[in-house]
Amino acid sequence: MSETTRPSSGPAGSTCADGCSAPRTAPAETTPVIALEADRRAVLTRRVRVLVAATITYNVIEAIVAITAGHIASSAALIGFGLDSVIEVASATAVAWQFSGADPEQRERAALRVIALSFFALAAYVTVESVRTLFGAAEAEHSTVGIVLAALSLVIMPFLSAAQRRAGRELGSVSAVADSKQTLLCTYLSGVLLVGLLLNSLFGWSWADPIAALVIAAVAVREGREAWKGRHCC
Repeated sequence: MSETTRPSSGPAGSTCADGCSAPRTAPAETTPVIALEADRRAVLTRRVRVLVAATITYNVIEAIVAITAGHIASSAALIGFGLDSVIEVASATAVAWQFSGADPEQRERAALRVIALSFFALAAYVTVESVRTLFGAAEAEHSTVGIVLAALSLVIMPFLSAAQRRAGRELGSVSAVADSKQTLLCTYLSGVLLVGLLLNSLFGWSWADPIAALVIAAVAVREGREAWKGRHCC
């Protein structure tokens, strides 16, 4: 009697009920997806570093010009704007320090604290100088340099802020988004500064300068509180 040989199922395939052989389906691979995510994170991290470097460079120039022009024109708003640029440098430096490490998330909280304290320092100084100006300590003069600087910042800063905010959100980095808010604040402050300087230059309203500076201080306090609480991720 002859034995019936049953088809065997090897590693190359599986056996159907009628003895046919079907190719084995390969399991879905997940490694390429993980690698892609890691590559994207690396690209975004490099982008944040470049944007932070650009922000630092521009703000160093902005601070020197604004503070010098502010002292010449006795403008509390210009000096406050220049100090905000100094604080933006401190904020961007904190983010650069955070992303220079192997694990940026471990440095997130410390970077946020630096950003928040920088805002509070700006608000305190500008408030004192603005009140002194309002009570006659010094009357702000016309500043062509200040007007041109405010107009340039009003154009440049929105692009830097938007690019860093997009990268920070995709990375899930609260501090990167907070620093982009600091840069966006510079845009608002540029508008406030420009209005104050133009009112003073065109109509002789010297009180517009310290009022503009107080608006800068109020916005700085708000942003400082948000950074301290870590609420800049949206």
